[in-house]
Amino acid sequence: MILGDFAAWNIQNILIRVIVAAVLGCVIGLDRGMKHRGAGTKTITVVCLGATLVMLTEQYIQIHFSGLANMNRLAAQVISGVGFIGVGTIIISKHRVRGLTTAATLWASACIGLAVGIGFIEGGVLITVMMMISLHVLPFVERFATRHSRYCNVFMDLEKSQDLHIVIHDLKEAGIVIDSMDMSESRIAGEGVSVHMVLYMKKSTERTEVYDILMKSDKVVSVDFL
Repeated sequence: MILGDFAAWNIQNILIRVIVAAVLGCVIGLDRGMKHRGAGTKTITVVCLGATLVMLTEQYIQIHFSGLANMNRLAAQVISGVGFIGVGTIIISKHRVRGLTTAATLWASACIGLAVGIGFIEGGVLITVMMMISLHVLPFVERFATRHSRYCNVFMDLEKSQDLHIVIHDLKEAGIVIDSMDMSESRIAGEGVSVHMVLYMKKSTERTEVYDILMKSDKVVSVDFL
């Protein structure tokens, strides 16, 4: 053990586990709260403490009712049950899905609580540190990759589905490849359709050029890039 043996069942270790779970949950929650995400400090701290209590209860049963204990049963219920909380943080708005990272953070916080609850504090601390690094560093990596990507996501509304072939023709004329395409009922009235395209552009092509190509047709009502 790097930090010491916290697996032994005594009041000192129990207090340490609970305090560490609260601190780690608070650290993760503060990070999400400062970004005004759905699950903030209170939510994630409570999830982490609840998961810790589950593992403490598991160990208590193992010690006092050894013939009845199953150290995996309650932990498995926590991991699957936290998913229901995570679903409530996911929002779909204007072609964008928000809350997936928060839902994943909730689930990971529960796992951290389980680890701390059974005495594996080193694992909980390590994963918390790695989560903080990932949550703060990966967005910069993602933005860099997106800026240099030749792919772009386009959402557009057309007056009629029959008008789509005109847009496709204009894109091909400009040398832009349609990697994939989906259609759904439009938000506008009438016979309109919403189209989601993943486009592959030439290195010299800018998004502004793609926008001009799409909007030059009077059949295109709106264009949105993701």
